Amino acid sequence: MLEFSEVSKSFWTGKQRKIILDRVSFRVELGHSLGILAPNGTGKTTLINMMAGLEKPDEGEITRTCRISFPLGFMGGVVNRHTGTENARYIARLYGLDPDYVEAFARWLCGIEEYFDMPVGTYSTGMRARFTFALMLALDFDIYLIDEGMPATTDVEFNRKAGAILRERLETTTVVVVSHQAATLEKFCRSAAVLRDGQIFMFDTLEEAKRLYDYQA
Repeated sequence: MLEFSEVSKSFWTGKQRKIILDRVSFRVELGHSLGILAPNGTGKTTLINMMAGLEKPDEGEITRTCRISFPLGFMGGVVNRHTGTENARYIARLYGLDPDYVEAFARWLCGIEEYFDMPVGTYSTGMRARFTFALMLALDFDIYLIDEGMPATTDVEFNRKAGAILRERLETTTVVVVSHQAATLEKFCRSAAVLRDGQIFMFDTLEEAKRLYDYQA
């Protein structure tokens, strides 16, 4: 379970205080994937980073009673000067998993051939996206956090393999997806919420959430 209890978060922009969350409470139960619709600039990434524990709330409490992934695309923990092999094995040990398995899985899924043995800092944007997504899928989590869906890659084979694995994981794990597009959420979940003006409005279906989102757009 992942639970926000009276959580508040804001930033000072230099001219005014930008409110991301204002005393917000909600819960994500295992087995019930959730999509969150949020316009650009409302704090999507901040929200998902708070779920992962990468950012702390100003007030309130966030409770995690299960294994929660780092957000898709998050590069924290990946060292640019180290190779894909070194990074995969380091992160495997960090999570208490078999380094041989994590390395082999990520190497197979990435499909970047000899670049896997080169420093991550030399990777293109697409290669880095494939590498971090492969690492996330190689690790064993109860809740996977995804900011805006699949990584930005034009590699058809990677998209096919990663998509198939993610669909398989959906059968046994829970996914939280934050996006500004309803079409992205349709791939992952049925229930949804809307983040707007520092509040989260929960709905049983994506269609209900979409009606509020479109009305306020």
